[in-house]
Amino acid sequence: MGIYAIGDLHLSHQQDKPMDIFGEGWDNHIEKIKYNWNRIVEDDDLVIVVGDISWAMHLPEAVPDLEWVSNLRGTKLLIRGNHDYWWSSIGKVRASLPQNLYALQNDCFNWGEYTICGTRGWICPGEEGFDNEDDKRIYLREVQRLKLSLESSRLIDAKKIIAALHFPPFNRKNQPSAFTALIEQYKVEICVFGHIHDDGRNYIFQGERNGILYHFAAADGIGFSPLRLV
Repeated sequence: MGIYAIGDLHLSHQQDKPMDIFGEGWDNHIEKIKYNWNRIVEDDDLVIVVGDISWAMHLPEAVPDLEWVSNLRGTKLLIRGNHDYWWSSIGKVRASLPQNLYALQNDCFNWGEYTICGTRGWICPGEEGFDNEDDKRIYLREVQRLKLSLESSRLIDAKKIIAALHFPPFNRKNQPSAFTALIEQYKVEICVFGHIHDDGRNYIFQGERNGILYHFAAADGIGFSPLRLV
């Protein structure tokens, strides 16, 4: 019962949204993900998909992309990304999910001895272009959502916690944030995130900090192959 992570699938089975405009590494990226996923992941594994799943604008348009993910091996846990505009109310999303897909929002998900908590996240203070009005409002809301998720893990006396976000929990200067404060407060073991592309990956911290392992899992940054966490 291994645990893997991958983000930024950017699927577009009903949209004309080719990803190769972002570089030749994105050529046939959907086929690459499918091949690597089914080669590595076993049926009794969990894959955490850390956001930007589908380019769809509305939930019905996202269904073909969700069904594509469902047909891959293993159980999948979805986190919302900033481009997942189709992700409406959590009740509607969960009612539309195919078999073996679960959506995480304001709660937690158990898998073996691990409990997964998480939220979309947002850009952090200190990031270039951070707006002290609009961005701060969303940032604080996402901090509260992460707290709700982590608090729900206490209700079930979780022993080992993985925090999954779409955005990194720090800025490109790798400064602490309210996200990292919560991650440390609730004694999270592993934090995984995506969102960053191209040379932005060079500025993102990966590794151990204050007892937490931070992993970057945007698809193009990990060779379009699920990253093993546990």
